[in-house]
Amino acid sequence: MARSGFRGGYGGMGGMNQMQMMKQAQKMQEELLKMQEQLEQTVYTATAGGGAVTASVSGKRELTGLEIDPDAVDPEDIEMLQDMVIAAVNEALRKAEDAANQNMSKLTGGLNLGF
Repeated sequence: MARSGFRGGYGGMGGMNQMQMMKQAQKMQEELLKMQEQLEQTVYTATAGGGAVTASVSGKRELTGLEIDPDAVDPEDIEMLQDMVIAAVNEALRKAEDAANQNMSKLTGGLNLGF
């Protein structure tokens, strides 16, 4: 039987494709790091109780600010104030999470990569 010069594979192109994939992965990683830095520096703010409580969180999902309108402080109804604080903080955290998800979607082209 005669042997042909064909050894399978993609005719030597596999190495080139792998190199391109590595460069794309490195570029994506650099963009991801840059995006994370930007997100961490961004402050997300939300209010509750018609503006009686304002909460601010960083992109690191840390509470960085909390403002309470003095008129919202009713010693007879502390539970309402507590609920407004929780609502404002949770909404600010949701905003930070949504921004992170939107940026990740832009980076991955809408692919769900488990991030």
